[in-house]
Amino acid sequence: MTNNTFQIGLDYAIATDKADALAPFKSKFHFPQHQGRDCIYFCGNSLGLQPKSLAEAMDVEMKTWQNLAVGGYFGGTNPWLRYHEYLQPSLTSIMGASTKEITLMNSLTVNLHLLMLSFYKPSIDRYQIIMEAGAFPSDQYAIETLVKHFGLDPDQAIIEISPREGEKLLREEDILETIAQAGGKLAMVMMGGINYYTGQFYNLEAITKAAHAVGAIAGFDLAHVAGNIPLQLHDWQVDFAVWCSYKYLNAGPGAVGGVFVHEKWASNSDTARLAGWWGNDEQTRFKMEKGFHAKPNASGWNISTTQVFNMIGLKASLAIFDEAGIQALREKSMQLTAYLEWLLQQLPNLNFEIITPSDPHFRGAQLSLYFKDQGRAIHDKMIENGIIVDYREPGVIRVAPAPLYCSFEDVYQFYSILKAHF
Repeated sequence: MTNNTFQIGLDYAIATDKADALAPFKSKFHFPQHQGRDCIYFCGNSLGLQPKSLAEAMDVEMKTWQNLAVGGYFGGTNPWLRYHEYLQPSLTSIMGASTKEITLMNSLTVNLHLLMLSFYKPSIDRYQIIMEAGAFPSDQYAIETLVKHFGLDPDQAIIEISPREGEKLLREEDILETIAQAGGKLAMVMMGGINYYTGQFYNLEAITKAAHAVGAIAGFDLAHVAGNIPLQLHDWQVDFAVWCSYKYLNAGPGAVGGVFVHEKWASNSDTARLAGWWGNDEQTRFKMEKGFHAKPNASGWNISTTQVFNMIGLKASLAIFDEAGIQALREKSMQLTAYLEWLLQQLPNLNFEIITPSDPHFRGAQLSLYFKDQGRAIHDKMIENGIIVDYREPGVIRVAPAPLYCSFEDVYQFYSILKAHF
């Protein structure tokens, strides 16, 4: 679908929804209520909606605990001993990796700390880390404290790449040039896959290639990418990546985090890590002996017993992803976001700019709208009308029409309120 096929009008939006093969998936989620009706929910970039199947899935494990207690690790509907492995196959298509390269554990920033400790090996000559300026604060804190952990000065060890003067987005050539200039001093590139504020999706393949060309490690925080844009982490030779599952993956607040470790590292049990018994080879795990023997896959980074009740939401959501298909979701997402962009362009009198890239290949299901004035008032008006969006200072409203549960009519309603009130 291209921009010149879009039309203004509620009838067009409704007709487009009727022709959408993914439209029925909206009924698989619970929505917040507003004046007796479902809200329009454009905030999946912060917290996804609850799958209706979750209550039953949770009840299954509650009954296993109730009826079997410790026996649930080896019996019941979903024996808990391998619960995290049930989630791996669905993530292979979403993340572009093998099951051996993916594991589930902990939470996002905990996993970021653990993986950076595995791969950041500073020396006198090679110690610098490149990240994007304005990254999500947790990433900034994690990298700052990592270099301090090794006794290094963050001002010397961390290189932040900023947009050019007067611009809000990073240019790819500037990222690659910064990597090349750092050269032999560069130990690691650690960037967000999508900038949470602008919605810019970076070229992970090109960044990884550039990092490897100077002998550095390439790692990414994919919190805003997982379940949003399909990836090819294995083929792109990404060294490691981490993500959360509570945004586009709809697993619930604080749900389990995800980890990717490329097989060239994951298959090597000698790859450095902080260990716990759930990452130990299962042939010797229950011997309870000294001496860690890592599983030869990403699960060799698991530390503690599988967080069953923190994974049920993800398991329920991934079943929906399997049914819908990540490529089909991406195609709809690009259409929805393009439609939103086109409608906004029909409001020339509104004092705002879209700071997310216009190229659909460099954005996901999010447009960040920078309002030079009235940003907070516009956000509040949306909430008053049952449309949930996110506001970030100064003046940015993030609108994320996630394709699993957002429709063309939803997008049109957002536009119509803007047109009517501002």
